[in-house]
Amino acid sequence: MKEQIAHLLNGALETLKADGKIPADVEANIQVENTRDKSHGDLATNLAMTLAKPARNNPRAIAEMICAALPASEIVNKTEIAGPGFINFFVNDSAIYSVVNDILAQGEQFGRSPAESDARVQVEFVSANPTGPLHVGHGRGAAYGATLADLLEAAGTNVEREYYVNDAGRQMNILAVSVLLRYLELLGATITFPSNGYQGEYIRDIANDLKQDQGDALQISLDDLYFDVIADEPAGGDKELHIDGLIERAQSILGEQYWTLFDAGLNSILGDIREDLGEFGVDYQCWFSERSLTSSGDVDEALKRLDEKGFLYEQEGNIWFRSTDFGDDKDRVVKRANGQTTYFASDIAYHMNKFKRGFETVVNIWGADHHGYITRVKAAIQALGYDPERLVVKLVQFAILYRGTERVQMSTRSGSFVTLRELRDEVGNDACRFFYVTRKADQHMDFDLDLAKSESKDNPVYYIQYAHARICSVLRKLESEGMAWDQAQGLESLARLEAEAERDLVTALGKYPETVKNAAANFEPHQIANYLRDLASDYHTYYNGHKMLIDDAELRNARITLSVAVRQVLANGLKILGVSAPEQM
Repeated sequence: MKEQIAHLLNGALETLKADGKIPADVEANIQVENTRDKSHGDLATNLAMTLAKPARNNPRAIAEMICAALPASEIVNKTEIAGPGFINFFVNDSAIYSVVNDILAQGEQFGRSPAESDARVQVEFVSANPTGPLHVGHGRGAAYGATLADLLEAAGTNVEREYYVNDAGRQMNILAVSVLLRYLELLGATITFPSNGYQGEYIRDIANDLKQDQGDALQISLDDLYFDVIADEPAGGDKELHIDGLIERAQSILGEQYWTLFDAGLNSILGDIREDLGEFGVDYQCWFSERSLTSSGDVDEALKRLDEKGFLYEQEGNIWFRSTDFGDDKDRVVKRANGQTTYFASDIAYHMNKFKRGFETVVNIWGADHHGYITRVKAAIQALGYDPERLVVKLVQFAILYRGTERVQMSTRSGSFVTLRELRDEVGNDACRFFYVTRKADQHMDFDLDLAKSESKDNPVYYIQYAHARICSVLRKLESEGMAWDQAQGLESLARLEAEAERDLVTALGKYPETVKNAAANFEPHQIANYLRDLASDYHTYYNGHKMLIDDAELRNARITLSVAVRQVLANGLKILGVSAPEQM
C-alpha cells in the first residue's frame, strides 16, 4: 500500500516538474508512513515539507499542488492537508484488505523479496576456538548470526554462512597438551595439571577416546616431558612459560605423532560444535580452516602485498604493520622474531581471502570484547587496497542467565560455564533462539530461565506460538462441527470486517514486508521479534472479543480468512527467527 501511494506521489511530482511548479532538478525522498490517529487517515507523507526549501514555496501551498496533481486512483477515497503540510490519505476498504489476498496467494513467500543483484554477502559468526564446548555467550552469537543471515536472505540478499575454524596457534597447542596429560594419567602417570591447561571434564573424555584408539602408542615419559621446563605459577614459576615449555617438549618428543594428538582434540570438539549448532538450527555453507591460510600461501601473499606497499617495517627482529597510518592507536606485529606469524597476520590473510572469493560485503559477528579489534582489521583491509566499508562488524554482548532473581553462576558438568547444550536442554531451542534476539545484539541481556519455560502471556515466544496454534485450533473445531472454510467467500466478504480490531489486524499484516526490509537494512532481527509479539497480541485481543464459529457464513468465512492470514505471517516471521510454529500446544 505504501509503495502504491509513493507511486502516486511520484507521478504528481513529475507533473509539477513538467508544469514548472517544482524545479526539474529536485530529487525528492518520498516517504509514506502509517498514521497514528485513524482520524487523520490511513497513511501520510511529509513530502511537501521536504520540498519547501528547494521549491522556495510554502509547504501547505506545495501540499495543495501535490494533491491537485495526484493521478486518479481507485485506492484513495480522499486526501487531507494537516498541520504545516502533511498530506493524509484515506484509503478505501477494498485496498486495505487486499493484503489478506496477497498473503494467502503468496503463502511462505509473503514478505520475502527477490534478489536485486548477484552480489554475494558473507556472514561469519560464532567461530569459537575449538578448545571446548559452546557456552551461552556463543549461543547468543549463533542465534543472532543465523537469524541475521536468514533475514538478509528474506530481504533479497545472496548470503553465505561461514564458520572460521581456529585450528592453528597457541590455544590449540594448549588443548593438545591438556589432552596429552589426561591421556598419560589414564595410562597410570601421576600428573600435576598445569594452571593454564584446559580443565573441563570434556578433556578427560577426549583422552579416553584417544586411549581407546591409540592404546599406549603415544605414551611418553613425564621426566622427558618436563625436562628443562620452567615451573608453573603455583610453584613460583610462570604459567605462560610453563605451558609453552610443555608444548615445545611434546612437539619435540612426539614428532609427527604430535598431530595425531592435536587432531584428536580438534576433531572431537569441532564435531561437538557442529552437532550442537546443527541441533540449534544453525547451519553453514563453509567451515573455513585457519591452517589452510598458511598451506595455501595466503598469509605469505598478504604480508608480501603489505610490504610492497610500504606498510611493513622491522623493529627488534619483529615485523610490524603500520596500522597507525589508518587510524589505529598503535602499530601491530604480524611476524615475530622467531619467524612465526601472529594471529593478526592470519586475520589479515583471512579477510583478503574473503574478498578474493568475490564477496561484495563481509559481515563479521564478534563478541563485544573484540571492539578494539575492528580498527586494526579495517586498517589492514584498506592497506591491501579494499574498501574498509565492505567489512561490517556487529558486536554481540554476553547473556547473563537468571533463575528468577538469582544469577546462575556455574554448570555442574563444565565447571566454569553453562554450555549452550545445557541451556537448550533446559528451556528448548525455540525459547533460546527467540530470547537471544529480543534485544539489539550490542545491548546487555538478562536471560530469565523461568520465564523462558513458562506457559503464559509474559513469555513472548509462547504467546506468539499460542496465537498460531489457536488459529489452527479454530480450523480443527470448524471441521469437527461439520463446517468448512470457504476461502473464496471469505475473500469476497472481507468488507464485512468492520470492527476496529479487525482493521487494526489488517493494518498490522500490511506492515510485515516493510518490517522485514527495515530489520535487514539495519541488521536488527529484534524488529521481527517485536513485530510478531505485537501481531500475536492483536490477534489474541481480537479472538477474545469476536466469535469465530458463527451462523453467518459470510462473516464467519471472512473472520477465518483473516485469521489464516495472521497464521501465515506468524509462521513466516517465526521461520526467519528459527522458531517453530506449532499447530497445537
